[in-house]
Amino acid sequence: MSEQVVAKRYADALFQLGKEKNIQEQFIKEFRIVREVFNNNQQLITFLKHPKVNDEKKEQLIAEVFKDLHKHVVNTIKLLARRHRIAAIPSIIDHYIQLVNDAKGIADATVYTVRKLSEVEKGRLQVSFAKRMGKAAINLVNVVDPSIVGGIKIRVGNTIYDGTISGKLNRISKEISK
Repeated sequence: MSEQVVAKRYADALFQLGKEKNIQEQFIKEFRIVREVFNNNQQLITFLKHPKVNDEKKEQLIAEVFKDLHKHVVNTIKLLARRHRIAAIPSIIDHYIQLVNDAKGIADATVYTVRKLSEVEKGRLQVSFAKRMGKAAINLVNVVDPSIVGGIKIRVGNTIYDGTISGKLNRISKEISK
């Protein structure tokens, strides 16, 4: 079974659990912490994947590292360690957050600009793109990209809205070459 299929199944189960217990927001906050730990701590991943370390020691470490998190979050990590699915954790978390955001009508977007946007500019962009996409809100992350001469490029999921000068020049070039 592919990692994406596994991630979606676990994310669906966690989504249903969070919905039943009315703790989806808490799950999101805690899963972001877990994702950060797994993305930045290769030693933890190596330990949890090691075949000579027994499940009891792995679960003990997980309980110790994540002791301040909700029991369902910790139990999920333990279950994934027992089933040798540690590598799927970041993907499961991404799918879970996407499910919650879809249920709330929220989209995550990345805006690429030549300079950092002010909070006012970011707010205006969030409002205008939320309307354009038919969403309740947009979570916007600003990435400064010096290769952009001017304008902005926004990525929402797999869709890219390119309003950069270089993008416009490329489109004009293609039109001329036709």
